Amino acid sequence: MRVNLHIATILVVLLIHAAMYNTSVDGGKLIGDYSKLSGIIIPGFASTQLRAWSFLDCPYSPLDFNPLDLVWLDTTKLLSAVNCWLKCMLLDPYNQTDHPECKSRPDSGLSAITELDPGYITGPLSSVWKDWVKWCIEFGIEANSIIAVPYDWRLSPSMLEERDLYFHRLKLTFETALKLRGGPSIVFAHSLGNNVFRYFLEWLKLEIAPKHYNQWLDEHIHAYFAVGAPLLGAIETVKATFFGNTFGLPVSEGTARLMFNSFASSLWMMPFSKYCRTDNSYCRHFAGGFRKGHHTYQCEEQEFRLNYSGWPTNIVNIEIPSVRGFGAYPSVTELAQTNLSSMECGLPTQLSFSAREISDGTLFKAIEDYESDSKRLLYQLKKSYHDDPVLNPLTPWDRPPIKNVFCIYGIDSRTEVGYYFAPSGKPYPDNWITTDVIYELEGSLYSRSGNLVEGNPGAASGDDTVPYNSLSLCKNWLGPKVNITRAPQSEHDGSDVQVDLNVEHQHEEDIVPNMTRSPRVKYITYYEDSESIPGRRTAVWELDKASHRNIVRSPALMRELWLQMWHDIHPGAKSKFVTKAKRGPLRDEDCYWDYGKARCSWSEYCEYRYLFGDVHLGQSCRLKNSSADALLNYL
Repeated sequence: MRVNLHIATILVVLLIHAAMYNTSVDGGKLIGDYSKLSGIIIPGFASTQLRAWSFLDCPYSPLDFNPLDLVWLDTTKLLSAVNCWLKCMLLDPYNQTDHPECKSRPDSGLSAITELDPGYITGPLSSVWKDWVKWCIEFGIEANSIIAVPYDWRLSPSMLEERDLYFHRLKLTFETALKLRGGPSIVFAHSLGNNVFRYFLEWLKLEIAPKHYNQWLDEHIHAYFAVGAPLLGAIETVKATFFGNTFGLPVSEGTARLMFNSFASSLWMMPFSKYCRTDNSYCRHFAGGFRKGHHTYQCEEQEFRLNYSGWPTNIVNIEIPSVRGFGAYPSVTELAQTNLSSMECGLPTQLSFSAREISDGTLFKAIEDYESDSKRLLYQLKKSYHDDPVLNPLTPWDRPPIKNVFCIYGIDSRTEVGYYFAPSGKPYPDNWITTDVIYELEGSLYSRSGNLVEGNPGAASGDDTVPYNSLSLCKNWLGPKVNITRAPQSEHDGSDVQVDLNVEHQHEEDIVPNMTRSPRVKYITYYEDSESIPGRRTAVWELDKASHRNIVRSPALMRELWLQMWHDIHPGAKSKFVTKAKRGPLRDEDCYWDYGKARCSWSEYCEYRYLFGDVHLGQSCRLKNSSADALLNYL
């Protein structure tokens, strides 16, 4: 559930061929100068700095909070005055207002998303978009061509607009970028940032006249890169609701749960069924029936005919004690002390909940006797999501009406897909324990103990945070004929590239390529379709072993994004998508010393060129001066 590195691709090329061509928009295809493009970054959950907007005196600590002091994330104040820090982070669980003694607001600009906790030690640990910005600087990207749009990731979508006018300001950002640069923007969203962008597109329908909606999108947005998008939600959100998410910080799970559950956004990424939808607010508005809070929620037949709401297994399994008088899940000792004649009544009852039963509130209603927070969860679920006047975000996505859509995510990492919980007997927020966890890994399901589990595993597993079925929902955006290419992530000469053209794709079904895979190689698998929707392109990129949180730092992803945009903008491009036939070094860092051949590797691109300060042979391997010509190979 976090950030990414996508815009590097488009802006990266400014220096290389910045002034070669004029820019125009012709039939949905951008032609010409990179200097016309803007890259708009929408970060993920907890990936924007929050700063104090009030004075707060912290007793027993020399560190107080003053306006503009860093709150998220300042580990020094977190460690020295955690109670004070919490006041600046917590929101009212019902109306989402600030704590009476302290308020925080999102920072602005690129600095708000590059490093959450700047510092010699903490900076690299909290780095989000910094590597990406380095790429942009290295390739000479203009400073005003990179636009970050941070937001208060604690709020529900409706509150983002009500309190901060976030979506109004986002619309103005696109319009300002068009006037400033002269061309449309490229949107890079990561994790929750994709949910934010989806809501913006629905909100925009109610702000713009229907006949101008698609025209506005075509003029202002050239491409949308959705990285690590939880298209059906993320199961870790359920665990965070019951136990909190510490984000690796030195706080207890109970403290983390108090904080996480005060945010209305905690429900934004709840898992939901792919078979259940609500009516469209946009259509009802123009039919004269638009009223706030009246959505019709309907599920297809498959929801009740198939198991698990389209997920690999039941997401939550809760063991509820049947013996009254015990405030917790009964232990073996407690059961031994009870009357053996009532032993049968003492066995716990297991309740299982699918994705639909989580998103519609059935889970929280069922555990009201054991969960004091259920009332707040049900209130926020109804007010901020089910009754949202623009969109119920807990419903499946359709392909955004944008010319070029690229859905990118990691696969084949061990990912949690189900939990077994039981009451602990302790007071809130430590009132639950985890008795078992179900994981998916490379097409199999197994428990924490290592035993195989029955269910409906996908062809692959997720990115260690979001399960595969949620990430891969965007394959439904592809048409009936898909071109599939599998290539190594590292630089390669093309000998290990596999291509399968015009593969049949049935709607609502996964596409599994019939291709070999070397166990020592990490691949990127590209699914590309430019024929199904006239004037539109759709692509899905699957990166082996790319984790959800670190995919934004992946050099392979940044390289592919850059090459794709270089290809799109160049007037000499011959194909719909950039060729995958070969990948040579693009930066000095890609060149290294081959000790076996006693020369720089990739001699076609790299040469030995010592500069003062080099401390090893590989550091002196640099791109040849003529390497810019190699870019023509990717057209």
